[in-house]
Amino acid sequence: MPIEKGDFIALSYTGSVAGGIFDTTDEEVAKEAGVHSPGALYGPVTIRVGSQHVILGLDEALEGKEIGSEGEIDIPAEKAFGPREKERIEAFAKNSFSEKPKVGVTIKVPDKGEGTVVDIIGNRVLVDFNHPLAGKELHYWFMVEAAVTDVVEKVRGLIRLFAGRDMEVSFSDGVVTISLPPGINYDRRWVLWRSRVVHEALEFIPEVTEVSLVETFRRQEQQEET
Repeated sequence: MPIEKGDFIALSYTGSVAGGIFDTTDEEVAKEAGVHSPGALYGPVTIRVGSQHVILGLDEALEGKEIGSEGEIDIPAEKAFGPREKERIEAFAKNSFSEKPKVGVTIKVPDKGEGTVVDIIGNRVLVDFNHPLAGKELHYWFMVEAAVTDVVEKVRGLIRLFAGRDMEVSFSDGVVTISLPPGINYDRRWVLWRSRVVHEALEFIPEVTEVSLVETFRRQEQQEET
């Protein structure tokens, strides 16, 4: 049965630009390409087709495909990371930074976000706030591994997608319970994206009527015995 908008699927992919790989779900490919991240979770990702859980061009290409299908696609900048905009390259005084800026380094500028230092001219620092891949055509290989129909697997997939980590999830009588690991409130990525996880679970998974985030604290001696 062809994949439709709104379907959850398990997807493997590898993205490249000008022949160089910049993103992949395959850990061995990442290591070979020199883009491996030790803290990242590898393996097929669970996404909802039509929700832009992957870049627009790839998302659109998945509709109509069959489970188990494999393909390659070239994606123009307009459906990838957008065009490169000159007005997003700005100059700042060198002494406005707490640390000495260096060309090629990513820095955070208050009220502007993160950008890359592209040049230093005298006391002026040029910072590019465009995405590093803005204005570039991308190439993707992809494999639709499986349909994801289980509620727990869908929620786990959303957590991995947005928070980049695994959590214990259970489902009963319309209630999804997410067991939060110790120290999770210090995880900046989780704090930033948890509301998105909850929102999408309620909006896109009809069986879910409630999402419960549960923190459990145990005495030290109980943890040691366990």
